[in-house]
Amino acid sequence: MGDGGGGGDGAAASSSSSSPDAAAGFSYLAVFHNFPLVAALLGFAIAQTIKFFVTRYKENRWDPKQLIGSGGMPSSHSATVTALSVAIGFHDGFGSALFATATIFASVVMYDASGIRLHAGKQAAVLNQIVCELPSEHPLAETRPLRELLGHTPTQVVAGALLGCMIATAGQIIIAVTSVV
Repeated sequence: MGDGGGGGDGAAASSSSSSPDAAAGFSYLAVFHNFPLVAALLGFAIAQTIKFFVTRYKENRWDPKQLIGSGGMPSSHSATVTALSVAIGFHDGFGSALFATATIFASVVMYDASGIRLHAGKQAAVLNQIVCELPSEHPLAETRPLRELLGHTPTQVVAGALLGCMIATAGQIIIAVTSVV
């Protein structure tokens, strides 16, 4: 579907079987023309970059872990899956089965981020406090603390989703403008 590499005669097919580069329509650079993939990756990268600068602003320190870590404002999970879903809607149509699948996938990821992972982080905070209060001779007293920043508040999830929508929409506008020129 799409790249035109499926047809042809048997001789062309047998000569291309020795090298994947010889296949009709194959290109490693084609991935950069995959609008939904590019939108999703940009959603992740931009959300993580925003987190990095929000941490700098709020805590007055640079924290490079924010570029790859989970938790915080905005939700990069939400930005990624929403950008993917909206880009698929623009690419394949908002009535397509693929858009429906991506939207359900996005909903599950966002629910998980604001529900299960948020509460797991809160439980980690409680467990870390309990371990801190143990006597030093207790076998668990030297246990490494659990990560507490795992999930997102609903505001962080919504902010990530809005960011993802804006990225996919901006990408669609850029594609529309450049295809007219």
